[in-house]
Amino acid sequence: MDAMQRTRFDAAAVANAEDASVWRWFSALLEERRIRWRYTFDNWIVSVDRARVATEPTFDGAIRAAKDEAELRNVGQPGEWSRPKRRRTESSEYIRQP
Repeated sequence: MDAMQRTRFDAAAVANAEDASVWRWFSALLEERRIRWRYTFDNWIVSVDRARVATEPTFDGAIRAAKDEAELRNVGQPGEWSRPKRRRTESSEYIRQP
């Protein structure tokens, strides 16, 4: 593998890691119902914890910008608002776990 191929390979690995990080963040906040988005006037608007954090023309760009801005503002950390887990009892009733 020559130097150019190695550089491309390294860049692809970094891009894949960044993509995975963005979409793990997005899916965690989505599961916790803390991220919202809407398309209006040719832009995607993304809010995290009810604060607008990004406005971009593409959905992908808006989510990436939202993650960056949320990290700067120190909001939108996955698990920050996690709900107590529930377990099912034999009588099919749910009991909150601490």
